[in-house]
Amino acid sequence: MSGTDRYRTIARDGAAEVEVKRSRFRCRLARVETEEAARAVVEEARRTYWDARHHCSAFRLGPRGEVQRSSDDGEPSGTAGAPMLDVLARRDVSDVVAVVTRWFGGTLLGTGGLVRAYSDAVAAALDHVGTRERRLMRRLQARVGHDTAGRLEGTVRNAAITVHGVEYRSDHAILSLAVPTESVERALADLAAWSAGSADAELGELEWVDA
Repeated sequence: MSGTDRYRTIARDGAAEVEVKRSRFRCRLARVETEEAARAVVEEARRTYWDARHHCSAFRLGPRGEVQRSSDDGEPSGTAGAPMLDVLARRDVSDVVAVVTRWFGGTLLGTGGLVRAYSDAVAAALDHVGTRERRLMRRLQARVGHDTAGRLEGTVRNAAITVHGVEYRSDHAILSLAVPTESVERALADLAAWSAGSADAELGELEWVDA
């Protein structure tokens, strides 16, 4: 479940398709972080599948799904965009846009049929791409001597602290790290212990990182 320091998003971009009474519903999922990016994905679907009748969409943005939008794109009101958004919310994923492109098969599906078809298309796409957790992390730089850097890097990696890189300078090395927000104090204490007090640690910015 999403919290103040973690949330879920899709593991990768991808698509899945369902067919109902010869109507095809192709759902594309893409990871996005802005409304502009989400709308660009919708427009890309319009250009790519210009022969389709509808390109309905829904997206959620932000760690707690603070921004939510949906569009029925000409389908009866409430039969496409809202059900699609509901699937994203029930699966508890954010920073994602879903676009369902429909090719009409000649048979009217009715309100209930449309709701099920659009919902099933999004659910199928989510099952296909999978999800992953994002965690709020604190950037951390540790300055140590050359003789300590290699050993400390290995110890840090074994402790499941994210290592973004190691920069060797003329007289010292800098380890660029990321630590879960709830573990910052423990990490600082561990760095001091692992380096016998020689590590000079400096806290940096907060950032969201794929777990």
